[in-house]
Amino acid sequence: MAVLVGKRAPSFKANAVINGKTEEDFSLDRYLGKKHVLFFFYPSDFSRVCPTEILSFQNRLAEFEQRHVAVVGCSTDSHYTHLAWQEQPREKGGIAGVTYPLVADAAKTISANYDVLGGHYDYNEIGEMTYTGSPSAYRGLFLIDRDGIVRHQLVNDRPLGRSIAEALRMVDELQFFEKNGEACPADWAPDVQAS
Repeated sequence: MAVLVGKRAPSFKANAVINGKTEEDFSLDRYLGKKHVLFFFYPSDFSRVCPTEILSFQNRLAEFEQRHVAVVGCSTDSHYTHLAWQEQPREKGGIAGVTYPLVADAAKTISANYDVLGGHYDYNEIGEMTYTGSPSAYRGLFLIDRDGIVRHQLVNDRPLGRSIAEALRMVDELQFFEKNGEACPADWAPDVQAS
């Protein structure tokens, strides 16, 4: 797996669904110099665990916005699937009411560039190229600073959900360091000063 920490976040342009509408040529570059970005990948729309994370990010979106952090999700589904999922009520497994961008990585190039795409290409015994595994994203999370540099990354296997509280804590930790120039010890929290 590639470690992107300390490197420029891979750039892309893709369709995204934002608050129930499709936007073409969406790019994280719109946030450069303005906001931090919490860019996360999830395996697939219309699944069991993914809506719990997506809705948890939505439920705490105001906390990210107070910190000037843009939350952006991405899966290998199409923007049509994202739209259909946003139109489905939450009580029926949908994600109605999600307002932050969901990027459509149907070509799987964004997931590959962030090195969170499951599976790999191989050759069978007669020399034909085949794909082994599931070509959907792992649960990757990347905290990107205003300069477009990845400052934190976390990748979970598909069955392992993430902690939105921990994502917020990492934002606070990065912003504390940026403001004060002090490193943060284990289990640092905003109300505990680094020593």
